[in-house]
Amino acid sequence: MERNLKNVLVISFGFLLLFTAYGGLQSLQSSLNSEEGLGVASLSVLYAALILSSMFLPPILIKKLGCKWTIAISMCGYIAFTLGNFYASWYTLIPTSVILGLGGAPLWSAKCTYLTIAGTSYAEKAGKNAKDIINQYFGVFFLVFQSSSVWGNLISSLIFSQSSTKVEISEEDLECCGAYNCLTDTTNTTGSAKPSKTLIYTLLGVYTASGVLAVLLVIIFLDQIKSDQAETEKEKLEAPSFWSTFLATFRHLKDKRQCLLIPLTMYSGFEQGFLSGDYTKVYVTCALGIQYVGYVMICFAAVNSLCSLLFGKISQFTGRKLLFALATVSNTGCIIALLLWKPHPKQFAVFFVFPALWGLSDAVWQTQTNGLYGILFEKHREAAFANYRLWESVGFVIAFGYSTVLQAYIKLYVLLSVLVLSMVTYGAVEYLEAKSSPGTPAATKKENGGPHSQETYM
Repeated sequence: MERNLKNVLVISFGFLLLFTAYGGLQSLQSSLNSEEGLGVASLSVLYAALILSSMFLPPILIKKLGCKWTIAISMCGYIAFTLGNFYASWYTLIPTSVILGLGGAPLWSAKCTYLTIAGTSYAEKAGKNAKDIINQYFGVFFLVFQSSSVWGNLISSLIFSQSSTKVEISEEDLECCGAYNCLTDTTNTTGSAKPSKTLIYTLLGVYTASGVLAVLLVIIFLDQIKSDQAETEKEKLEAPSFWSTFLATFRHLKDKRQCLLIPLTMYSGFEQGFLSGDYTKVYVTCALGIQYVGYVMICFAAVNSLCSLLFGKISQFTGRKLLFALATVSNTGCIIALLLWKPHPKQFAVFFVFPALWGLSDAVWQTQTNGLYGILFEKHREAAFANYRLWESVGFVIAFGYSTVLQAYIKLYVLLSVLVLSMVTYGAVEYLEAKSSPGTPAATKKENGGPHSQETYM
């Protein structure tokens, strides 16, 4: 257990350092690089590249390099994106966004595969339930990982608060904030005055160093991991062709459960995209100023981090259905309230209530959906988690793609519609699982990775 736990912690803190930089930059893109929509355009391109990456790169890299080196190499793409922000333009941000996107899918697929295999391996040796161990590992990971936004945004807020430029926000400008925001770039005339170049370069320097440390941590301390010897030997003998590997992600869609999970997976991208791309700009930056974006996102990350650990632990007692219901109610309430609320600096505390509730919901979407994929698709982990990143990225691309075109209230209605659809299709997945696992010997074999789970999609 000690060795497994050490590896889980190494991955967790590696991601913590890496996403301290990326999470902080993503939260600031829509406000910091608002000219001609460059910031959100770069994020949209980034997740479009992530979609292409999800189609073929994860299975290839994981088979060739193993999980450890796939994680280490993919992390370098995130460092490139940080470097591109030093001289933000269409010629620097777009190419580095593509590089990051191509590395994103292998990074997350390798992480999910690593944690799932480690959890299953320990459960077999200790005679424990694999589902519980996997959920606990994901809970530990997300506890550490989600706190990256706390540190990333704290760093940006502390650095930008040193700016001597203070802009008063008029009542007329405040009319353009909120769900019914003006489509013009009003944030340029409100509290979003850019910090000085010196402060921006200082921030980016800290973020770059954080990314480099993440890569070194993984290379030096993470153990290589493989699935069981029989499976490894089988893969060597089969020597799958390039196109067979390329199509693994799509062939996994033959599984009806995977298709039904697509709306839920896309919703994860929609809701995260709205918070980081729209809430930070049309609510926080517009009404308070860019220096408050970090503090608001810290509130989101802190609640998200704590709830991730809590839900990873209690899911074995409550079951995932109750947690999904909790997240649905919380997100629905936030969406309706955001449609009705007119942001104003005098309502300062309210700006933190929404990200707190959003963090509670996102903790469920992240821990339970990742765990669900690991449990349902045990024999096709790489293809399954590649699908997860692919469809989540589709949600991000759409969310960032229409960010500068549609008013916030339309995005909120879209968000609510996708949430409702997600819960309907997720309910269908639970129904299929309950129907196929009534406690019979066949069902038990399937759950434990027996003959009934040997279907191939490749």
